[in-house]
Amino acid sequence: MCLDPTPPPPSSVTRRGVLAAAAVLAGTAALTTSPRSAEAAPRPGSNGGDLVIEGGTLLDPATGEVIEDSVVVIRDGIVRAAGSRDRVQAPADTPRLDARGKWVLPGLVDAHIHLNTAAEAADAVRKGATSARSGSTNFYQDIAVRELAWQAPQQAPHLKAAGVFVTPDLGDTVLADPDLTPLARLKEGVRSPEALRRVVEVNLARGADVIKTRVNERAGLPEQDPQTQVYSYEQLAEVVAAARKRGKGVLCHSYSEKGCHDAVTAGIRSLEHGVFVGERTLHEMRRRDTYFTPTLTAMAGLAESTNPVLAERGRTYLPILKDAVRAAHEMGVPLAAGTDSSGGTVDPIGREVQLMHEAGLPALDAIRTATTSAARLLGVEREAGRLTNGFQGNAIVVSGDPQRDLSVLMAPVHVVRSGLVV
Repeated sequence: MCLDPTPPPPSSVTRRGVLAAAAVLAGTAALTTSPRSAEAAPRPGSNGGDLVIEGGTLLDPATGEVIEDSVVVIRDGIVRAAGSRDRVQAPADTPRLDARGKWVLPGLVDAHIHLNTAAEAADAVRKGATSARSGSTNFYQDIAVRELAWQAPQQAPHLKAAGVFVTPDLGDTVLADPDLTPLARLKEGVRSPEALRRVVEVNLARGADVIKTRVNERAGLPEQDPQTQVYSYEQLAEVVAAARKRGKGVLCHSYSEKGCHDAVTAGIRSLEHGVFVGERTLHEMRRRDTYFTPTLTAMAGLAESTNPVLAERGRTYLPILKDAVRAAHEMGVPLAAGTDSSGGTVDPIGREVQLMHEAGLPALDAIRTATTSAARLLGVEREAGRLTNGFQGNAIVVSGDPQRDLSVLMAPVHVVRSGLVV
Protein backbone atom coordinates (compact mmCIF):
# COMPACT_ATOMS: atom_id res chain seq x y z
CA MET A 1 0.00 0.00 0.00
CA CYS A 2 1.33 3.44 -0.92
CA LEU A 3 0.63 6.77 0.61
CA ASP A 4 -1.99 8.93 -1.05
CA PRO A 5 -0.52 12.04 -2.66
CA THR A 6 -0.39 14.64 0.07
CA PRO A 7 1.16 18.07 0.30
CA PRO A 8 4.25 18.43 2.45
CA PRO A 9 3.66 19.35 6.08
CA PRO A 10 3.75 23.03 7.03
CA SER A 11 7.31 24.35 6.99
CA SER A 12 6.96 26.25 10.26
CA VAL A 13 7.04 24.54 13.62
CA THR A 14 3.44 24.24 14.80
CA ARG A 15 2.08 24.32 18.33
CA ARG A 16 0.03 21.16 17.87
CA GLY A 17 2.85 18.62 17.83
CA VAL A 18 5.60 20.29 19.78
CA LEU A 19 3.60 21.90 22.57
CA ALA A 20 1.59 18.71 23.06
CA ALA A 21 4.93 17.04 23.75
CA ALA A 22 5.94 19.91 26.00
CA ALA A 23 2.88 19.25 28.13
CA VAL A 24 4.17 15.72 28.69
CA LEU A 25 7.38 17.10 30.11
CA ALA A 26 6.94 17.80 33.79
CA GLY A 27 8.14 21.26 34.64
CA THR A 28 7.88 22.78 31.17
CA ALA A 29 4.52 24.48 31.61
CA ALA A 30 6.26 27.85 31.47
CA LEU A 31 6.91 27.32 27.76
CA THR A 32 3.79 29.07 26.54
CA THR A 33 5.20 30.65 23.40
CA SER A 34 5.29 28.92 20.05
CA PRO A 35 8.50 27.01 19.46
CA ARG A 36 10.90 28.53 16.98
CA SER A 37 12.50 26.65 14.15
CA ALA A 38 16.12 25.61 14.49
CA GLU A 39 17.09 28.25 11.93
CA ALA A 40 15.37 31.01 13.89
CA ALA A 41 16.77 30.02 17.27
CA PRO A 42 18.76 32.69 19.13
CA ARG A 43 22.47 32.31 19.59
CA PRO A 44 23.51 30.22 22.61
CA GLY A 45 23.92 32.49 25.58
CA SER A 46 20.38 33.93 25.51
CA ASN A 47 19.12 34.23 29.08
CA GLY A 48 22.71 33.60 30.19
CA GLY A 49 24.50 35.11 33.16
CA ASP A 50 27.69 36.87 34.15
CA LEU A 51 30.38 34.92 35.99
CA VAL A 52 34.10 34.82 36.65
CA ILE A 53 35.66 31.39 37.20
CA GLU A 54 38.97 32.04 38.87
CA GLY A 55 41.96 30.29 40.38
CA GLY A 56 41.59 26.90 38.67
CA THR A 57 43.84 25.08 36.25
CA LEU A 58 42.32 25.56 32.80
CA LEU A 59 42.61 22.83 30.15
CA ASP A 60 42.01 23.65 26.49
CA PRO A 61 41.15 20.34 24.77
CA ALA A 62 41.86 21.77 21.32
CA THR A 63 45.52 22.52 22.01
CA GLY A 64 46.22 20.56 25.18
CA GLU A 65 47.40 23.82 26.79
CA VAL A 66 47.22 23.92 30.58
CA ILE A 67 46.98 27.29 32.35
CA GLU A 68 47.40 27.45 36.11
CA ASP A 69 45.69 30.14 38.22
CA SER A 70 43.36 30.90 35.34
CA VAL A 71 40.52 33.37 34.92
CA VAL A 72 37.48 32.77 32.70
CA VAL A 73 35.20 35.77 32.19
CA ILE A 74 31.63 35.06 31.07
CA ARG A 75 29.25 37.88 30.15
CA ASP A 76 25.64 37.30 29.07
CA GLY A 77 26.36 33.58 28.84
CA ILE A 78 29.32 33.96 26.46
CA VAL A 79 33.04 33.68 27.22
CA ARG A 80 34.66 37.10 26.80
CA ALA A 81 38.17 36.21 27.97
CA ALA A 82 40.09 33.22 29.31
CA GLY A 83 43.71 32.83 30.34
CA SER A 84 46.19 33.34 33.14
CA ARG A 85 45.43 35.83 35.89
CA ASP A 86 48.23 38.14 34.78
CA ARG A 87 46.70 38.40 31.30
CA VAL A 88 42.95 38.50 31.98
CA GLN A 89 41.31 41.30 33.91
CA ALA A 90 38.27 40.14 35.87
CA PRO A 91 35.54 42.82 35.88
CA ALA A 92 34.51 44.16 39.25
CA ASP A 93 31.09 43.45 40.75
CA THR A 94 30.72 40.16 38.84
CA PRO A 95 29.81 36.93 40.65
CA ARG A 96 32.82 34.70 41.31
CA LEU A 97 33.26 30.94 41.29
CA ASP A 98 36.36 29.91 43.24
CA ALA A 99 38.11 27.07 41.41
CA ARG A 100 41.38 27.11 43.35
CA GLY A 101 42.89 23.64 43.64
CA LYS A 102 40.61 22.33 40.89
CA TRP A 103 40.62 21.94 37.11
CA VAL A 104 38.39 23.85 34.69
CA LEU A 105 37.22 22.40 31.36
CA PRO A 106 34.58 23.32 28.80
CA GLY A 107 31.20 21.74 29.39
CA LEU A 108 31.00 18.26 27.91
CA VAL A 109 28.98 17.16 24.87
CA ASP A 110 26.81 14.02 24.88
CA ALA A 111 26.40 13.22 21.19
CA HIS A 112 23.77 10.49 21.69
CA ILE A 113 21.19 10.83 24.45
CA HIS A 114 17.43 10.37 24.74
CA LEU A 115 15.88 13.18 26.80
CA ASN A 116 12.17 12.63 27.36
CA THR A 117 11.51 14.72 30.46
CA ALA A 118 12.62 17.96 32.06
CA ALA A 119 14.02 15.96 34.97
CA GLU A 120 16.27 13.96 32.64
CA ALA A 121 17.43 17.15 30.91
CA ALA A 122 18.36 18.76 34.22
CA ASP A 123 20.14 15.60 35.36
CA ALA A 124 22.23 15.54 32.18
CA VAL A 125 23.42 19.09 32.86
CA ARG A 126 24.23 18.32 36.50
CA LYS A 127 26.39 15.44 35.29
CA GLY A 128 28.37 17.71 32.99
CA ALA A 129 26.61 17.49 29.61
CA THR A 130 26.01 21.15 28.77
CA SER A 131 25.50 20.36 25.07
CA ALA A 132 23.95 17.28 23.50
CA ARG A 133 22.47 15.64 20.43
CA SER A 134 19.23 13.73 20.74
CA GLY A 135 19.02 10.11 19.67
CA SER A 136 15.27 10.66 19.01
CA THR A 137 12.15 10.61 21.19
CA ASN A 138 8.67 9.20 20.68
CA PHE A 139 6.61 12.41 20.73
CA TYR A 140 8.97 15.30 19.91
CA GLN A 141 9.93 15.74 23.56
CA ASP A 142 13.47 16.59 22.47
CA ILE A 143 12.23 19.64 20.56
CA ALA A 144 10.48 20.78 23.74
CA VAL A 145 13.70 20.18 25.69
CA ARG A 146 15.58 22.30 23.16
CA GLU A 147 13.09 25.11 23.79
CA LEU A 148 13.48 24.66 27.53
CA ALA A 149 17.24 25.07 27.12
CA TRP A 150 16.77 28.47 25.45
CA GLN A 151 14.39 29.67 28.18
CA ALA A 152 16.14 28.21 31.23
CA PRO A 153 19.71 27.15 30.38
CA GLN A 154 20.38 25.65 33.80
CA GLN A 155 17.61 23.11 33.25
CA ALA A 156 18.69 21.55 29.94
CA PRO A 157 21.70 21.12 27.65
CA HIS A 158 21.99 23.10 24.46
CA LEU A 159 20.37 20.41 22.31
CA LYS A 160 20.28 19.31 18.70
CA ALA A 161 16.91 17.58 18.37
CA ALA A 162 16.23 14.52 16.20
CA GLY A 163 12.45 14.36 16.52
CA VAL A 164 10.95 10.89 16.00
CA PHE A 165 12.79 7.78 14.85
CA VAL A 166 12.66 6.83 11.16
CA THR A 167 12.02 3.13 11.74
CA PRO A 168 9.87 0.47 10.04
CA ASP A 169 7.39 0.18 12.93
CA LEU A 170 6.44 3.58 14.35
CA GLY A 171 3.97 2.12 16.84
CA ASP A 172 2.35 4.82 18.98
CA THR A 173 4.67 7.41 17.45
CA VAL A 174 2.10 7.85 14.66
CA LEU A 175 0.17 9.79 17.32
CA ALA A 176 2.99 12.31 17.69
CA ASP A 177 1.57 14.44 14.88
CA PRO A 178 -1.55 14.19 12.69
CA ASP A 179 0.66 14.31 9.59
CA LEU A 180 2.13 10.95 10.60
CA THR A 181 -1.17 9.11 11.08
CA PRO A 182 -1.61 8.08 7.40
CA LEU A 183 1.44 5.86 7.88
CA ALA A 184 -0.62 3.61 10.18
CA ARG A 185 -2.38 2.22 7.08
CA LEU A 186 0.84 0.80 5.64
CA LYS A 187 0.85 -2.97 6.16
CA GLU A 188 4.62 -3.24 5.75
CA GLY A 189 5.38 -0.16 7.84
CA VAL A 190 7.66 2.71 6.94
CA ARG A 191 9.60 1.12 4.10
CA SER A 192 8.55 2.66 0.80
CA PRO A 193 10.41 5.72 -0.52
CA GLU A 194 7.26 7.80 -0.01
CA ALA A 195 6.85 6.70 3.62
CA LEU A 196 10.53 7.22 4.44
CA ARG A 197 10.47 10.70 2.97
CA ARG A 198 7.25 11.50 4.81
CA VAL A 199 8.71 10.82 8.26
CA VAL A 200 11.78 12.90 7.43
CA GLU A 201 9.65 15.75 6.08
CA VAL A 202 7.40 15.84 9.15
CA ASN A 203 10.43 15.78 11.44
CA LEU A 204 12.05 18.69 9.64
CA ALA A 205 8.82 20.65 9.49
CA ARG A 206 8.50 20.30 13.24
CA GLY A 207 11.98 21.71 13.77
CA ALA A 208 14.30 18.69 13.99
CA ASP A 209 17.98 19.56 13.65
CA VAL A 210 19.07 16.05 12.61
CA ILE A 211 17.41 12.81 11.49
CA LYS A 212 17.74 9.48 13.31
CA THR A 213 17.24 6.15 11.53
CA ARG A 214 18.36 2.54 11.88
CA VAL A 215 19.80 -0.26 9.78
CA ASN A 216 19.69 -3.06 12.40
CA GLU A 217 17.44 -4.32 15.16
CA ARG A 218 18.08 -3.38 18.80
CA ALA A 219 20.64 -4.87 21.16
CA GLY A 220 18.64 -3.89 24.23
CA LEU A 221 15.65 -6.13 23.47
CA PRO A 222 16.34 -9.84 24.11
CA GLU A 223 13.87 -10.97 21.46
CA GLN A 224 15.68 -9.04 18.72
CA ASP A 225 18.89 -9.89 16.88
CA PRO A 226 21.07 -6.75 16.55
CA GLN A 227 22.66 -8.12 13.39
CA THR A 228 19.35 -8.43 11.56
CA GLN A 229 19.10 -5.69 8.93
CA VAL A 230 15.82 -3.77 8.71
CA TYR A 231 16.65 -1.19 6.00
CA SER A 232 18.58 -1.68 2.78
CA TYR A 233 21.20 0.60 1.29
CA GLU A 234 18.52 2.00 -1.05
CA GLN A 235 16.14 2.79 1.81
CA LEU A 236 18.88 4.46 3.85
CA ALA A 237 19.84 6.50 0.80
CA GLU A 238 16.24 7.76 0.58
CA VAL A 239 16.40 8.94 4.20
CA VAL A 240 19.75 10.64 3.66
CA ALA A 241 18.59 12.36 0.46
CA ALA A 242 15.42 13.67 2.10
CA ALA A 243 17.42 15.07 5.02
CA ARG A 244 20.06 16.63 2.76
CA LYS A 245 17.40 18.58 0.87
CA ARG A 246 17.10 20.67 4.02
CA GLY A 247 20.79 20.62 4.85
CA LYS A 248 20.43 18.07 7.68
CA GLY A 249 22.56 15.08 8.58
CA VAL A 250 21.52 11.56 9.59
CA LEU A 251 22.65 9.44 12.54
CA CYS A 252 22.14 5.71 12.11
CA HIS A 253 21.66 2.94 14.69
CA SER A 254 23.90 0.15 13.38
CA TYR A 255 25.45 -3.15 14.47
CA SER A 256 26.29 -5.61 11.66
CA GLU A 257 29.23 -5.04 9.34
CA LYS A 258 27.01 -5.09 6.25
CA GLY A 259 24.54 -2.75 7.91
CA CYS A 260 27.33 -0.38 8.94
CA HIS A 261 28.77 -0.39 5.43
CA ASP A 262 25.38 0.20 3.80
CA ALA A 263 24.70 3.10 6.17
CA VAL A 264 28.08 4.74 5.63
CA THR A 265 28.02 4.42 1.84
CA ALA A 266 24.42 5.73 1.82
CA GLY A 267 25.84 8.98 3.23
CA ILE A 268 24.99 9.09 6.92
CA ARG A 269 26.79 11.68 9.07
CA SER A 270 27.44 9.40 12.05
CA LEU A 271 27.40 5.69 12.82
CA GLU A 272 25.86 4.87 16.20
CA HIS A 273 26.89 1.78 18.24
CA GLY A 274 28.61 -0.01 15.33
CA VAL A 275 29.81 -3.04 17.29
CA PHE A 276 30.74 -5.15 14.26
CA VAL A 277 31.98 -2.36 12.01
CA GLY A 278 34.83 -3.73 9.89
CA GLU A 279 38.07 -2.39 8.51
CA ARG A 280 36.70 -1.66 5.03
CA THR A 281 33.89 0.41 6.53
CA LEU A 282 36.23 2.27 8.86
CA HIS A 283 38.40 3.19 5.87
CA GLU A 284 35.26 4.43 4.11
CA MET A 285 34.32 6.45 7.19
CA ARG A 286 37.74 8.06 7.25
CA ARG A 287 37.47 8.93 3.57
CA ARG A 288 33.98 10.39 3.97
CA ASP A 289 34.62 12.04 7.36
CA THR A 290 31.79 9.96 8.86
CA TYR A 291 31.70 10.04 12.65
CA PHE A 292 31.64 7.04 14.95
CA THR A 293 29.56 7.35 18.14
CA PRO A 294 30.08 3.94 19.80
CA THR A 295 28.03 4.49 22.99
CA LEU A 296 30.32 2.28 25.05
CA THR A 297 28.42 3.28 28.19
CA ALA A 298 25.25 1.65 26.88
CA MET A 299 27.09 -1.55 26.03
CA ALA A 300 28.72 -1.64 29.47
CA GLY A 301 25.28 -1.17 31.00
CA LEU A 302 23.91 -4.04 28.94
CA ALA A 303 26.57 -6.30 30.44
CA GLU A 304 25.16 -5.48 33.89
CA SER A 305 21.57 -6.34 32.94
CA THR A 306 19.52 -8.69 35.11
CA ASN A 307 18.28 -10.32 31.90
CA PRO A 308 20.68 -13.19 31.12
CA VAL A 309 20.37 -12.79 27.34
CA LEU A 310 21.17 -9.08 27.50
CA ALA A 311 23.96 -9.54 30.04
CA GLU A 312 25.67 -12.13 27.86
CA ARG A 313 25.20 -9.92 24.81
CA GLY A 314 26.77 -6.97 26.61
CA ARG A 315 29.73 -9.02 27.89
CA THR A 316 30.34 -10.36 24.38
CA TYR A 317 29.86 -7.08 22.52
CA LEU A 318 31.78 -4.68 24.80
CA PRO A 319 35.31 -5.93 24.05
CA ILE A 320 34.48 -6.15 20.33
CA LEU A 321 33.27 -2.55 20.40
CA LYS A 322 36.37 -1.38 22.28
CA ASP A 323 38.52 -2.99 19.59
CA ALA A 324 36.49 -1.18 16.94
CA VAL A 325 36.96 2.15 18.75
CA ARG A 326 40.70 1.63 19.00
CA ALA A 327 40.92 0.71 15.30
CA ALA A 328 38.83 3.74 14.35
CA HIS A 329 41.08 6.06 16.35
CA GLU A 330 44.22 4.59 14.82
CA MET A 331 42.78 5.05 11.32
CA GLY A 332 41.79 8.65 11.99
CA VAL A 333 38.01 8.13 12.02
CA PRO A 334 36.45 10.99 14.02
CA LEU A 335 34.93 9.81 17.31
CA ALA A 336 32.21 11.37 19.45
CA ALA A 337 31.17 10.45 22.98
CA GLY A 338 27.55 9.50 23.61
CA THR A 339 25.93 7.66 26.50
CA ASP A 340 22.69 6.53 24.78
CA SER A 341 21.00 7.31 28.11
CA SER A 342 17.26 6.58 28.08
CA GLY A 343 14.41 5.27 30.14
CA GLY A 344 14.72 7.76 32.98
CA THR A 345 18.37 7.06 33.79
CA VAL A 346 21.03 9.55 32.71
CA ASP A 347 24.58 8.21 32.69
CA PRO A 348 27.42 10.70 33.20
CA ILE A 349 29.10 11.58 29.93
CA GLY A 350 32.38 11.37 31.84
CA ARG A 351 31.90 7.60 31.98
CA GLU A 352 31.93 7.44 28.18
CA VAL A 353 35.17 9.43 28.11
CA GLN A 354 36.70 6.98 30.58
CA LEU A 355 35.60 4.02 28.44
CA MET A 356 37.11 5.67 25.36
CA HIS A 357 40.40 5.77 27.24
CA GLU A 358 40.01 2.12 28.27
CA ALA A 359 39.50 1.30 24.58
CA GLY A 360 42.94 2.68 23.79
CA LEU A 361 42.63 6.45 23.29
CA PRO A 362 45.16 8.68 25.09
CA ALA A 363 43.48 10.69 27.84
CA LEU A 364 43.47 13.99 25.96
CA ASP A 365 42.06 12.37 22.82
CA ALA A 366 39.36 10.73 24.95
CA ILE A 367 38.48 14.15 26.39
CA ARG A 368 38.24 15.54 22.87
CA THR A 369 35.54 12.98 21.98
CA ALA A 370 33.28 14.82 24.45
CA THR A 371 34.49 18.35 23.65
CA THR A 372 36.03 19.53 20.38
CA SER A 373 35.29 16.44 18.29
CA ALA A 374 31.68 16.05 19.46
CA ALA A 375 31.12 19.80 19.03
CA ARG A 376 32.23 19.50 15.40
CA LEU A 377 29.79 16.62 14.83
CA LEU A 378 26.96 18.77 16.19
CA GLY A 379 28.04 21.70 14.02
CA VAL A 380 28.79 23.89 17.06
CA GLU A 381 32.60 23.77 16.94
CA ARG A 382 32.70 27.58 17.12
CA GLU A 383 30.44 27.63 20.17
CA ALA A 384 31.17 24.57 22.30
CA GLY A 385 34.07 22.32 23.25
CA ARG A 386 36.44 25.10 24.37
CA LEU A 387 36.54 27.98 26.85
CA THR A 388 37.76 30.86 24.71
CA ASN A 389 36.47 34.21 23.51
CA GLY A 390 33.08 33.97 21.80
CA PHE A 391 32.26 30.42 22.92
CA GLN A 392 29.38 29.39 25.16
CA GLY A 393 29.89 30.03 28.84
CA ASN A 394 29.57 26.32 29.61
CA ALA A 395 32.15 24.79 31.94
CA ILE A 396 32.79 22.03 34.41
CA VAL A 397 35.03 22.26 37.46
CA VAL A 398 36.52 18.93 38.53
CA SER A 399 38.51 17.83 41.54
CA GLY A 400 41.74 16.85 39.79
CA ASP A 401 43.72 16.56 36.58
CA PRO A 402 41.53 14.62 34.11
CA GLN A 403 44.58 13.71 32.05
CA ARG A 404 45.81 11.67 34.99
CA ASP A 405 42.44 10.45 36.26
CA LEU A 406 39.48 10.62 33.88
CA SER A 407 37.10 9.46 36.62
CA VAL A 408 36.97 13.05 37.90
CA LEU A 409 34.78 13.87 34.89
CA MET A 410 32.03 11.58 36.19
CA ALA A 411 31.24 13.80 39.18
CA PRO A 412 31.92 17.50 38.47
CA VAL A 413 32.30 19.69 41.54
CA HIS A 414 30.58 22.55 39.70
CA VAL A 415 28.76 22.84 36.38
CA VAL A 416 28.31 26.20 34.67
CA ARG A 417 25.65 26.46 31.96
CA SER A 418 25.54 29.66 29.95
CA GLY A 419 27.29 31.60 32.71
CA LEU A 420 24.94 30.26 35.41
CA VAL A 421 26.11 27.92 38.16
CA VAL A 422 23.88 24.84 38.16
